[in-house]
Amino acid sequence: MAGKKQFDMDTALDAAMIQFWRAGYADTSLDDLCRATGLNRSSIYSSLGGKDTLFLRCLDRYAARYGEKYDAALSDAASDPSTAVRAFFDVTLARIADPALPDGCLIAQSAMAVPVLSEPVAARAKEALGFQRARLRAALRAGRLADRDADAFAEHVAAVNQSLAVMSRAGASPAQLRDVVGVTVDALARVSTVPPG
Repeated sequence: MAGKKQFDMDTALDAAMIQFWRAGYADTSLDDLCRATGLNRSSIYSSLGGKDTLFLRCLDRYAARYGEKYDAALSDAASDPSTAVRAFFDVTLARIADPALPDGCLIAQSAMAVPVLSEPVAARAKEALGFQRARLRAALRAGRLADRDADAFAEHVAAVNQSLAVMSRAGASPAQLRDVVGVTVDALARVSTVPPG
């Protein structure tokens, strides 16, 4: 059929996302993206945008996909903040353990590369981290933590979550990652059971 695209956009975006996730933005060339998506350069530019535009689309796709899972995990934070945070970490641990996915986290990897990213890409990576902290802060405040505690734990949980991705890339075992999560969840449980005031 004339004018019909001969590829599936979602499949191409997922392939590009995996390529960026595996190699990082700076170490992914347009040739790498062509190989990953099965598209030629002109198709990538005309349908997916240049490298920056494509990366931003992939970053947004990644953030939305896992953001929905994080939101679902935190949905019971009002009744039990520490269980909700453990469920939040379980999303990350499941992603890390999935053999079909690269190690680490596309957002954490992008945040570490901020100094060498273009301004729009760096801004989006920082924004994605900010969304994660805001999601956690809202959930912990709903769990009736004092604002100061909710803010501090939101920063801490977001930092630990990103570090799990880095640790997994460096070869940490699932047991080591679960131990790190356990320390954070135990600390939160102690704070969330203290009556306010």
